[in-house]
Amino acid sequence: MKDIYKRIDEILPKIVEPSFRQNKGLGNEIGFYVFDYEAEYELLVREKVKYIKEKAKSAHGLNIVEFDLYDIILEILDSKGYLKKNFEIEEKKGSEFVLNATKKTLRLTLENDLVVDYVANGLEGADIVFLTGIGKAWPIIRSHTILNNLHRIVEKQPLVMFFPGNYDGGTLMLFNTLKDDNYYRAFQLVDRF
Repeated sequence: MKDIYKRIDEILPKIVEPSFRQNKGLGNEIGFYVFDYEAEYELLVREKVKYIKEKAKSAHGLNIVEFDLYDIILEILDSKGYLKKNFEIEEKKGSEFVLNATKKTLRLTLENDLVVDYVANGLEGADIVFLTGIGKAWPIIRSHTILNNLHRIVEKQPLVMFFPGNYDGGTLMLFNTLKDDNYYRAFQLVDRF
């Protein structure tokens, strides 16, 4: 099995290939990829994502747009004036109540899903999309749900989801313990072996 450092080092050479950005050889499937890793490497992966984005821009002229799901949630709630209210309500009514209220506020999986709209509005000029903050955003946003909903808006650029867990080409296992629904439409970006 490859160690995390070797796997991370394989990301940049792969994504700068013109065929990667053109989604060639994917059998007409949309170019969604998963880079899975052990959750203990979360801080390392965050640091390396930043480096990869900078290097792709400076050495290859590629604009990688990163969407951190957790930051998006906070920004949407704050812009609506709900962030502080959520903390107050959680004290009174509990976490489960706030979780459900937050999901409703974000309109997750609905036609006017605010997270999907946020991503759609930030795609201009993107050569590649990085999706991060998966673990931080759980359980508000589930990985298979966001990927399914992004299919309708991220069509031209390849999307790489950085996933703290295991993806075997069909099943997403967050933190290697929480099984998400099956998701068969993404490719593994860098093999573990």
